Amino acid sequence: MIPRLAHGQAGALAIDIRAVAAVPGEPHAVSAAGLAADDTPILTIENRSAFDAAPTKRRLVLVGTDDPPAAAAIVAAVRWMKTAAPRTIRERWIASALPLARFAPSDKQSFARWVTFQAPDLVVEVGAGGAVHLEGVPVETVPAAATIAALRTILEGAARAISPLHEGMAARIAREPLAMARVLAARYPETPSISYIPAVAWINTLRLAAITGDASLRDKVMEQTRPWLSGEKKMFGERIQLTAVAGTMIFADIAAAGTSAASPHFDQAAIPLADQGAQLAAAEKAPGVALYGGGWTDDMFMASAVLARTGRWHGRERDLDVAARLLAAYADRLQRPDGLFKHAVDGPVAWGRGNGFAAMGLTEALTALPPDHAGRPKILAIYRRQMAAARTHQAPDGSWREIVDDPAAYREETATAMLLTAMARGVRLGWIDRSYRLVVQRAWRALAAHIVQDGTVIDVCTSTGAGPTHRYYFDRAAITGADDRGGAMALLASIEMGALASR
Repeated sequence: MIPRLAHGQAGALAIDIRAVAAVPGEPHAVSAAGLAADDTPILTIENRSAFDAAPTKRRLVLVGTDDPPAAAAIVAAVRWMKTAAPRTIRERWIASALPLARFAPSDKQSFARWVTFQAPDLVVEVGAGGAVHLEGVPVETVPAAATIAALRTILEGAARAISPLHEGMAARIAREPLAMARVLAARYPETPSISYIPAVAWINTLRLAAITGDASLRDKVMEQTRPWLSGEKKMFGERIQLTAVAGTMIFADIAAAGTSAASPHFDQAAIPLADQGAQLAAAEKAPGVALYGGGWTDDMFMASAVLARTGRWHGRERDLDVAARLLAAYADRLQRPDGLFKHAVDGPVAWGRGNGFAAMGLTEALTALPPDHAGRPKILAIYRRQMAAARTHQAPDGSWREIVDDPAAYREETATAMLLTAMARGVRLGWIDRSYRLVVQRAWRALAAHIVQDGTVIDVCTSTGAGPTHRYYFDRAAITGADDRGGAMALLASIEMGALASR
């Protein structure tokens, strides 16, 4: 049965949650784990240590599964742990809490997702119990009327081991960026095509090959792109889309990398393919609107990723002018006063990957634009406003969400990877100050937690067009498993983190 709050109870609970979060100590971050059936956020109180690489304390998660008295008992228990619990308990345990699990019956993911990514060593359910089932994680149920006494007995009892779930999460987070990149580069793309998704994977596989000296990585890219370089396959069908045009960025990078014994002359074959992509990326159906795009933030990356590359070629400097002008025009239409981007003129929501596309489009341009380019100051200002806004909306665990500014939206892999990449490169190249480095490091640990040892990924928002309502974006499904998009963006972030770490 879903706990229902009487009139005024939800507001009173929210006030109590924020009050106890404000008490010095952990947990102190108020967030959310999803939406209740009445569309109100299901509030949480979280600490920021879920994805610490070397856990020093056992992690306790308190869950209210029954009714408002259970929620009140959890708030009181959090206050007790922060102010009155014995020192031995506070030294050994750190808590997060979900005072009232009011998830709608149709929501089969949010509760389990939130509890899992708190990486608990112990879950204590207050109330009826029976809601939490995590393999290898002990679950205790205590009554609301005696929560603190029961909790004290449990926490002062026999020493608790780190749970297999917590150990597994810590192992994911402990991986070095380039080690993770090797796993991802070997796996992705699973479905080669001329599209931005395989191209991002290919480009960063080439970067990894250059960093490590592993020629087999370059050979993999050349073999997968051979059908287009040899002319066996055409790049586009009858209907050209900017997502496919963006795929031609790989040919600009192949041309720049030069020839090799395994792929003689392919660098020359790549030049006209990249040139064709640049011409299509620069085409406009109206001033400042890409001809083959949807008018969304997606276009900012799809066009810039190609033009920023060809614009470095002698005689093609105009491509950088076009990229800067398009980005400024899109920002004029889509960047909100707070610095985040709405997805589209008719998609007025700060969609996670949509902000990732905007950030990566700006990043591609800033990487290529000369310091004295007339358009650079405006692009840099747009980028800095977005990074400042993204920083304020980072989830307690370091992720960014499927809707960036909605705490109840799920914490999403591609938004985290793309915003992390844009921010990391900005720190590395001096576009933003070094205080962002901690933000990037926390985001990296959150991303790593969402990448399994075999390279499969967790919680990648499905392909999303412009939608008219907040709920349209909020309800977008999350993909878990092998996913070319999620794998490519994680590979991009891994390479960028490796570059930042070497500075």
